[in-house]
Amino acid sequence: MHPPIRDVAAAADSVVAVFEAHADGALLALSTSGTTGRPRVVLRSTASWFDSFPHVSRLAEIDASSRLWVPGPLSATMNLFAAVHARAVAAALVATPEDATHAVLTPAALAAALRDGLDLRGRHLVVAGDRLPRRLACRAGAAGARVGHYYGAAELSFVGWGTDEEDLRPFPGVEVQVRGGRIWVRSPYVSLGYAGADGPFTVADDGFATVGDAGRLCRGVLTVTGRGTEAVLTGGTTVLVDDVEQALRPAAGGEVVVVGVPHARLGAVVAAVLGDPEAVSRTRRAAREGLPPAHRPRLWFSLPDPPLTAGGKVDRAAVAALAAAGRLPAAGPWRAATARRQARS
Repeated sequence: MHPPIRDVAAAADSVVAVFEAHADGALLALSTSGTTGRPRVVLRSTASWFDSFPHVSRLAEIDASSRLWVPGPLSATMNLFAAVHARAVAAALVATPEDATHAVLTPAALAAALRDGLDLRGRHLVVAGDRLPRRLACRAGAAGARVGHYYGAAELSFVGWGTDEEDLRPFPGVEVQVRGGRIWVRSPYVSLGYAGADGPFTVADDGFATVGDAGRLCRGVLTVTGRGTEAVLTGGTTVLVDDVEQALRPAAGGEVVVVGVPHARLGAVVAAVLGDPEAVSRTRRAAREGLPPAHRPRLWFSLPDPPLTAGGKVDRAAVAALAAAGRLPAAGPWRAATARRQARS
């Protein structure tokens, strides 16, 4: 007989629903974010979460005296996990950052907090949901915060933990291998797969699982380079946006989203959308020095406050639509030339 399945998103209180499922031996049905495709429902045991709690408590320094601010919606797995973990260790959930000792944020939310001048002094930030650039982590540190960053997936749970995207090491109890450029994980935190749908989650005969994310593992440090499924076809060349973003991110120092903008002759051109307009010059230089000509962005935009998904991640599809519609401000001293190219495309 299969265990019952608890759809926590349909419950009046999703945190309570997780604890009830744990007591009943039920499985959790959790929705993915859908940022790399349509949302899917992931099935996992409650133990696959609860068994990681002691490690998260130690790494994030969360205990019964902590006060946790989780501004994102509980429909996002990372936020629901944070709320469930807080209740499990008797930490308090608070409604405002002023009352918090800890906060759980996406990189986009952290960038917005810094931009808005939020007082982060003495607070421990757990940043996840997307890659955390070192420059952004350093800005948070300079503002007085302590920063922890983890990489994972709804299907895999925790994979790596560190201080930023350049400092990820396997999470306790997790074995990580990179096979053919893809990240594979074996751990007690991995899910059971999808409910009634196919997807990127794959389990090998030896128990290692992947969602197709690309990466490298060198001397114990895991570098996540992206899923690699989104591409721009420009002039007959296929350009993976993850490759371009990875090359530009150190110079950009924060959010950088690479999209394709329709072009009458080339089909599309590569465009880079930066969160920091002051970073355009150095990022453009990095593109010239580090990318082959076909991969270099032809259009440059600045968007300090990008649209976000319900889970608090940058909404790539919405950014692409804005760029295609000509609704983003061109960045840098070449604004006029950029505008003329857009008009001809």
